Order: sequence, then structure tokens, then C-alpha cells
Amino acid sequence: MNELLLTVLTLSVLGALLAVILYFVAQKFRVEEDPRIDDVEKMLPGANCGGCGFAGCRAMAEALVTRDNISSLNCPVAGGEVMGSIAGFLGKSAPQQSPKVATMRCGGTCAKRPKINHYDGALSCAVVNTFYVGESGCAFGCIGYGDCIAACKFDALKLNPETGLVEVDVDKCTACGACVKACPKALIELRKKWPKNRAIYVACRSKNRGAVVMKVCKAGYIGCGKCAKVCQFDAITVESSLAYIDSEKCKLCRKCVNECPTGAIKLEGMEPLPKEPKVAAPKPEVKVETAKNE
Repeated sequence: MNELLLTVLTLSVLGALLAVILYFVAQKFRVEEDPRIDDVEKMLPGANCGGCGFAGCRAMAEALVTRDNISSLNCPVAGGEVMGSIAGFLGKSAPQQSPKVATMRCGGTCAKRPKINHYDGALSCAVVNTFYVGESGCAFGCIGYGDCIAACKFDALKLNPETGLVEVDVDKCTACGACVKACPKALIELRKKWPKNRAIYVACRSKNRGAVVMKVCKAGYIGCGKCAKVCQFDAITVESSLAYIDSEKCKLCRKCVNECPTGAIKLEGMEPLPKEPKVAAPKPEVKVETAKNE
């Protein structure tokens, strides 16, 4: 009995001593945290999607509070209005950033990009991309196994079974960028979100020459450059046989859409411009000289 009491007493004293030691260690190495971090975290949406570049909303809140210049910080889920409120709460200034939306830059539907083989393995775009180009002959097109869909936390992406392509619900998309990172073909891009969900973009990523493109996909960009020639706003550049439309420079004039012979330039939320009728060139007049009888 005495041994039991001695053991209990010894453990109690030892526990109390360790508690005192831990208390003084905690006080010694205590890190003071700005209470505003909690307030800013509550103002953020709490999605923890990583779209801001941080591990979660808590880390984003800490950066917003501790950094003097927050112009490079942005929460795509919260949007410009919330970010402006946070900046005002912290007494800092942050530039207004235009909203963006994920855009699928592949127009190679099943009809336009037929399959030439059958893949029987793990249904993952990353796995398929590691081993070979995919079931079609295009090495740049959508694989279609939905890695981007699985990465989206907002249910903004779905696979269209008829076209075999991933589609973006622009009303649900928060531009967090998770799908951009998940696509091994780099087919999804965050582009400027226009009012009424309008958009013009090149739905192709192939850098092959026109003849090669047309053999594997009838909807691919063939590198003719006609779109760039008619653009009056210097919004279209053509490099390595592929055109790119800068959404910040584009004015949605739609002239480039009519010029694309394969329909690789997609138009969303607007009607195309009426095509101008082709005017036949006037025939040159032929002067016939009659010989004079002498």
C-alpha cells in the first residue's frame, strides 16, 4: 500500500513539474499572432481550394495581414468586392482585378477527332499522357477521363458524352485554377470573364502544321494566320503554327471568327457577324480593233 501511494505521489509531482516546465517553455517561445488574422479569415470564403497560391484560407489571411503590399494577392473565389472589403479593413490598397473563368481550349469532338485505338487501363488523363498521346491521333487534344472534373470542388465541370469533351459551367466556376493544374495537356486556361458570358478564343493547342492537323482533327487550327490579319486590336498572335487571342486586348469584334476556315475560333454568347457576299471581280474589257480596207 505504501509503495502504491509513493508511486502515485511520485507521478503527481513529476506531472506537475513537467507542466511547469512546459508552461515556461511555451511562454519563452510564444509567437504573438495578430488578432486581425481571425477576422480576415472569416471574410474569406473558406473554400481552401488553393486558387490564391496558399495552402488554405488561413495562410492567405496571414499573408494579407502581415504583408505591406498586397497587390499581388487575390482570392478568385471571393472576387474583387470581397478583396476590396478586406483591403479597406486592413487599411491597405489593392488593385481591382477583373474576374476570370476557366476555358476549355479544345474543339476536337468525337466527330471531328475520331478515335484510332482503344485504351484499356487506368482511367486517368495523367496516366494516359505518361504512356502515349491518347485514343485519337492528336497529341494535343482532350483525353477525356476527367482529371480536371475530379479536381474541381465547385462542380463546375462535366464531360459531354456526345462530344467527348469537358465543358465548363461558367456560372459555377470560381477560377480557382485547380482544373488548370490537373490537365496534363494544358488545355484549360483562365481567361477574362466577359459580361453575359461572352467569349472568343482559339479552341486548339496543336502546334503542328496545317496538313498534319487536318489528318487527325477537322476542327484544329491550321496556321493560316487569316485571323491575325483582320484583327484591328493586335489581340491575335501566331507562333509555331498556332494562334492565340489575348482576352485582355480582344474587343469581341468577331471578325476573326468568320475568317477561320476550320471553325477553330469559338464564339460564345454572341451571334456571328453576317458574312459579306463575295463580289466577283469585273472582267477586263477586250478591245477589238477592226482592220481598215485600203
